[in-house]
Amino acid sequence: MSRFGIAWRVAALAFAFAVLGPPHWLALRFLGRRATLAPILFHRVFLRLFSVRVTQSGTPPASGEAALVLANHVSWLDIVAIGSLRPLSFVAKSEIAGWPVISALAALQRTIYIDRQRRGATAAVSTAIGHRLAEGELVVLFAEGTTGDGTRLLPFRSSLVGAARAALQAEAGRGRVRLQPLAITYPRRNGLPVTRAERVDIAWYGDMELAPHVAAFVQGGPIDVHVVWGAPIAFEASTDRKAATAAAEAEVRAALRGVGAATGDNAPAPGTRPASSDLGLRGAEVAPI
Repeated sequence: MSRFGIAWRVAALAFAFAVLGPPHWLALRFLGRRATLAPILFHRVFLRLFSVRVTQSGTPPASGEAALVLANHVSWLDIVAIGSLRPLSFVAKSEIAGWPVISALAALQRTIYIDRQRRGATAAVSTAIGHRLAEGELVVLFAEGTTGDGTRLLPFRSSLVGAARAALQAEAGRGRVRLQPLAITYPRRNGLPVTRAERVDIAWYGDMELAPHVAAFVQGGPIDVHVVWGAPIAFEASTDRKAATAAAEAEVRAALRGVGAATGDNAPAPGTRPASSDLGLRGAEVAPI
């Protein structure tokens, strides 16, 4: 893509934000969570401008059904892809609140922030997520706690899954909350299957700078994103959050392997070993995908 092509696309995206942003702020103030259209439209404009095609399979929650979505995390593009599908909000690290531009976009999405350095932050965020769920919303939690390199699935963390119990407590009449596994993968680029070695070029992880990674993404050409909604897990007052998290992780891992097999990229990655046969992963064990 030429510099001119990048420039006019960025300008078009800025124009879309200028058009959608102010009305959305007003709608949030007067309508609250019912103001959901602008973020979806903005994400879809981004996808169209930068040649990203999103497909999905599985059965997502019904319209108006609350769910805590437990997803894997590969790249900043995950947020755009998932956010283009339906009204929802995300849980993100508190540092994002100070990032130029990105913080404004996160506010547009009603992002819930967690400060991992602050003692007691998990309980406060669980309560906030619980209230969102009690109000019938979808909240996306990247359950690995960080982005991965695209070649393996990190163990899902169960600490914030306790938000489902907070939702049950906030609404005494609710008997259960839906935990929704969601797998996101990048199967094709420029019409060709993405190999295991190429996944690390798409992933944004570790100490990578955001701006150079975005620039490389723009130059890389059209990309396909596939989202798989796994089988839902009912979370009740008596449900063990660690067992429920492990079950969600197993669903996501199976979905990722299924997409990999469909694209012909299911050879084991160097240095990885099979996951344990039970639902959870122990210690630093990772699952090849």
